[in-house]
Amino acid sequence: MGIGTLYRHFPTREHLVEVVYRRELELFAVAATELMAENAPDIALAEWMHRFVSYMAAKRGMASSLKLLFTSNAALFTEGSALMNSTLDKLLRTATEAGTIKSDIETTDVLYTLFGTYSTPDTPDWRARAHRIVRLIMDGLRIRPEA
Repeated sequence: MGIGTLYRHFPTREHLVEVVYRRELELFAVAATELMAENAPDIALAEWMHRFVSYMAAKRGMASSLKLLFTSNAALFTEGSALMNSTLDKLLRTATEAGTIKSDIETTDVLYTLFGTYSTPDTPDWRARAHRIVRLIMDGLRIRPEA
């Protein structure tokens, strides 16, 4: 695709970022369904959160474009948040019903914790740190037999 074709389809950079953002969120929802079909519920949840952290790592360089997009397009932010919330809620509910994670967990609490990894300093070990945080989250969510 040439640059002229690109600009005919996406008249601004923000429009391109919006289309890519929407598509990637849709793929996250599909991935959750696939992960649940292939794995135990708690494993599906953990893998989805690891993928989410990798997605956020890839977006760190686009932070200013995404911030501009969200401030100028509240509907996109609302739609994206709703899709991520419902996807994570489905993963959590499935794991709760399977008895592998605690039942008193709020979906938004887990989502905010995941988003918190984005605000950690952008150091060379950022990605490894974020994946360790996912493991900590999962350790907190899982039901452990009493000692």
